Amino acid sequence: MERLRMTSPDLTRANIDKIAALFPMVVTETLDADGEPSRAIDFDQLRQELSDHIVDGAAERYQLDWPGKRAAAFVANAPIAKTLRPARDESVEFDTTKNLFIEGDNLDALKLLQESYLGKVNVIYIDPPYNTGNDFVYSDDFAESSADYLERSGQKSDSGDRLVANLDSSGRFHSDWLSMMYPRLKLARGLLRDDGVIIAAIGDQEHASLRLLLDQVFGADNFISDVVWQGGRKNDSRYVSNGADYMLIYAKNEAKLSELGVRWREPKVGLDTALAKAASIWSTRQSDDDASAQWKAWLKSKKSAGEITDSVARYDQLQPGTGRPMNTYGNITWPGGGGGLTYEILHPTTRKAVSLPKTGWRFQKPEMDRRIAAGEIWFGADETAIPRGISFLDDTSEQVAISVFEQDRKAASTDMRNLMGEIVFENPKDRRVLARWLRLVTGGSKDAVILDLFAGSGSTGHAVMDLNAADGGRRRFILVQLDEAVDHPDYDTIASISRERLRRAGAQAKQAAGLLGDDVDFGFRSLHVATTNMADTLTTADDLVQAALSDAIDSVKPGRTDEDLLFQVLLGWGLDLAEPIEIEEVADRRVLSVADEALIACFSRDVSDAAVRAIAARHPLRAVFLDAGFATDAARINAEQIFREVSPETEVRAI
Repeated sequence: MERLRMTSPDLTRANIDKIAALFPMVVTETLDADGEPSRAIDFDQLRQELSDHIVDGAAERYQLDWPGKRAAAFVANAPIAKTLRPARDESVEFDTTKNLFIEGDNLDALKLLQESYLGKVNVIYIDPPYNTGNDFVYSDDFAESSADYLERSGQKSDSGDRLVANLDSSGRFHSDWLSMMYPRLKLARGLLRDDGVIIAAIGDQEHASLRLLLDQVFGADNFISDVVWQGGRKNDSRYVSNGADYMLIYAKNEAKLSELGVRWREPKVGLDTALAKAASIWSTRQSDDDASAQWKAWLKSKKSAGEITDSVARYDQLQPGTGRPMNTYGNITWPGGGGGLTYEILHPTTRKAVSLPKTGWRFQKPEMDRRIAAGEIWFGADETAIPRGISFLDDTSEQVAISVFEQDRKAASTDMRNLMGEIVFENPKDRRVLARWLRLVTGGSKDAVILDLFAGSGSTGHAVMDLNAADGGRRRFILVQLDEAVDHPDYDTIASISRERLRRAGAQAKQAAGLLGDDVDFGFRSLHVATTNMADTLTTADDLVQAALSDAIDSVKPGRTDEDLLFQVLLGWGLDLAEPIEIEEVADRRVLSVADEALIACFSRDVSDAAVRAIAARHPLRAVFLDAGFATDAARINAEQIFREVSPETEVRAI
């Protein structure tokens, strides 16, 4: 039962609704008296709509703007007092894997990763919330000072809830979504290599906004494609079945891709099967016509079943005498309105000159003669037909991708059910589709680093494992997923679902690969975004290793392990978080050595001269100690002196 409204009607809102019905293009979003985004009317635009001449107004420029944009840009640059804490018990092959799974807010994660992965990522894939009116918006506070933000970012609410409602009835429906995306895209761009690419999946609701936003962050010149993924049909739709999702693809620097001569190609689907079938038909043919009829019928049936694509199906003829699948529709005439080459070509049977195309021939006569001799030119029954070019299916195994494809999304849900025993995540992305596009945009590179900021069920990580299992690659993934709560007896967060999927997918792929999978990485290091390890300090990860040894203070929080401290040091020094870590005893002290002694850390509370000298004797590039581990100032000064004498090249710090 509806409740009576105990106030007078909001006439302003009612009038805005009436104007919006007449002139939807004048409706915008602005800040109200309390600084909150709300629905409003652009009066300059309304004046223009009601005028028969151009109305003077504010200077016009092409841009995407919304209430809160400046605050969103600010939050991208605001420092945070956070770190990443390792969770060995949640990880798989922690000591050897190069893959990372980070649980926490991706804005925090992006800031923490800036030093370690700046300019190192090949592909960023994002599948952000589609802004359907459900709870999704990450609770970034865009209206606080830098100091307030720093203080808040070091804490977590009692409820742990990081989501706020963004209902489509809200005046800030689009503004909140854009403010959530803007800082994340700005930070993500910095992680890409110069030849890197971002793929952003999106639905109809924010497709237009996201493209404008990507134009702004990455530059319109770096737009590559707007790929349409037709994932199903909705027969209950009132007007049109909007079953499509989109993948907006941008390069960080398209000019760099062109300079490198990058061309994206993918294997032709069903090529080997088609060539084998053509050979079988040809070997048992009753006649050339019979073979061609069988071949066309087979192509038609397989294309309808989705087992081959048009890139194979268009080779619908078998060459007389050889049985090679061929296409005879190549255009060999001059492109454009004239100016082509004019010379005589004789029909091979009638020996009369064939009809000359109006625009002339495309090739010089020696090249045309070569193609005719090689059987690469098709002739009609007589000289009245203009010849065409012939291409053969077996001449190339790859094709350029097209910007529209079909793949039923139900397959991904079935895949999830088969792996997990139930569908524990609604609408997972199809790992096969992701694997295809990840392989395509990396040029098949087997060493690519792939980052997914909205990991969801972990489809991207699963896809990377599939690719590596197929070709023995060493691709790496970095997945980030918010610790969003779920109502399930076995999983408390979406992140826990994703980790379990990765465990099962890795084990399944490893078993299927057998001995070939021994060298493939099916593991991941689990990390959590957490408050800084430093107690009662505003020290950030960037500042952690900058203090001189003699100036350091004892500021480590209780309960933090030496591995917790190590990972914050790795972040501060900009080292790869997946580098191998060896734990050993040196002079009866526990020591952590990273990446063949690129860094040696000793966080003992009682650092002896013998331990310091033993570490220095190994000549690490960097060494770090716990300041409280030195009993006296003299012991600290003595440690510095030991390194100056034994390993002066080592950079020494303390926390």
